[in-house]
Amino acid sequence: MLADLTNNPPPPPTPMRNAVRRVKIYAPLVLLLIIVIAVVQAVRPLPAPKLKLTAKATYTFPGGAPNLPWPTEGQASMAAAGLGTIGSSGEQKPVPIASVTKSMTAYIIMRDHPFKKGEKGAMIDVDKTAETEGQKDKSDNESTLNTVKEGEKISEYDAIAALMIPSANNIARLLARWDSGSQEAFVKKMNDTAKELGMTNTTYTDPSGLDATTVSTAEDQVKLGLKIVEIPALVDITRMPAWTDQTGKVWQNWNRLVPFNDSLGIKTGTTTKAGGNLLFAAQKKVGDTNQLLVGAVLGQHKPPIIDTVIAQSRSLLIATQKEVQGAPVVKKGQVVGYVDDGLGGHTPVVATADVQAVGWSSLTVDIKLGDGGTAIPESAKAGTQVGVLTVGDGASQVKVPVALQRALETPGFGSKLTRIG
Repeated sequence: MLADLTNNPPPPPTPMRNAVRRVKIYAPLVLLLIIVIAVVQAVRPLPAPKLKLTAKATYTFPGGAPNLPWPTEGQASMAAAGLGTIGSSGEQKPVPIASVTKSMTAYIIMRDHPFKKGEKGAMIDVDKTAETEGQKDKSDNESTLNTVKEGEKISEYDAIAALMIPSANNIARLLARWDSGSQEAFVKKMNDTAKELGMTNTTYTDPSGLDATTVSTAEDQVKLGLKIVEIPALVDITRMPAWTDQTGKVWQNWNRLVPFNDSLGIKTGTTTKAGGNLLFAAQKKVGDTNQLLVGAVLGQHKPPIIDTVIAQSRSLLIATQKEVQGAPVVKKGQVVGYVDDGLGGHTPVVATADVQAVGWSSLTVDIKLGDGGTAIPESAKAGTQVGVLTVGDGASQVKVPVALQRALETPGFGSKLTRIG
C-alpha cells in the first residue's frame, strides 16, 4: 500500500515536454557537429589566390588600315612577328620563286642540325658532284660556289653562308644530299615542312629554286620568314653584306637591303621566268623592344629585275617601319586588376611602370594579367610584385610587373568558416 502511495506515475506527455526532451537529446549532438564543422573549415587548405584583370582586355590602335606602297605588279605581303599580317597585295597565287627557295633549305638544315652564333656547326664532306656543279657558273650561268673541291670539308656555317649570300646552287644540292641522302628525299622534307607551317600554296620540286616548278606565294614565304627570324645563328648569316669563303674569296650579298634600315636580309631570287623576288626581314625599335618585321615581294619583271625588287622591297619596308609604333595603354600606378583570395577578398594590383602596346593603325592587341609562373602568396606587404601584365603576343609583347596596392592579408576565421565548396 505504501509503495503504491510513493511511486507516483510520470506526468502525462505533452507537446512541450516532448520538445524539451528532444532538445536535451539533440542539442549536444548539434553543438558537437558545429564544432567539428568549424574546426574542419578552419584547418582546410586555403584556395590558391588568383589574379583577375579589371583593365580592358584589348587595345585597338586608332585609324584605318595602313596605306603601304605596294608594288604595282606581282604580289607582296608584310607581317610583324607576334602581331600578324600587316597587309598583302596582288593575287596570292603560286608562282616561281627562284632562289628564295633556298630559305626553306636553310631553315630545315638549321632546324635539324642546329648550331649557335659563333659556332661552325657540323663538317660536311664535299663530293664530286658539288665540285662539278660548282663550275656551272661558267657553263650554265648558275650561281655557284666554284671554290669547293672534292675531298675537302666545308663547315655547316660556311655552307649556309654560301647558300644565302652568293646563292650557291651546288651547295643547296650538297646540303640536301648531306641531310637526307638524296635531293628527292630532301624535297619531300621541304614539302612536309611547308605543310607544317601552313604554307598551303607552296610546292617545292628542288632545293635551289632553279626549277620553275618550285612555286609559292608572298604570304606563304612570309610564314617561313617568321620562323627563320627565330633562329639567331641563321639571321647572323643572312644579315651579312658579304662573306669570305674558305679560300679567302669574298662574295657579296645579292640582297642590297643589307645593311641599311636595320635589315636582317634573308634571300633574293631572280630568273627570267620568276622575275625578281625577295624575302626580307628587318627590325624596328619601339620603346625597349625590337620588333621583327618580315616581308616578301614576288614577280617583279621590270629590268633590271634585281634592282626593281630591291627598290620595291625597300619602299615597302621603310613605310612599314614608320607604321609600327607604340601607344600608351596603362600608366604606372594604375589599378589593372586584383588578387582574389577565393573567399571573397579582393586586393587591388597596380602596374609598376608605364605600358605601351606595339602595332599599327586599326590593329587590336590583347592585354593579359598572369602570375608569371610564380605562386601568389596568401599574405604579403603592399608593393610586393605578384604578377605580370602582358600587352601583345609573341615577339611583339610588352611585359611589366604588377604589385599589390595594399597589403594582402590571409583570410580571417569568419571567411574560412562561411566558405562553400
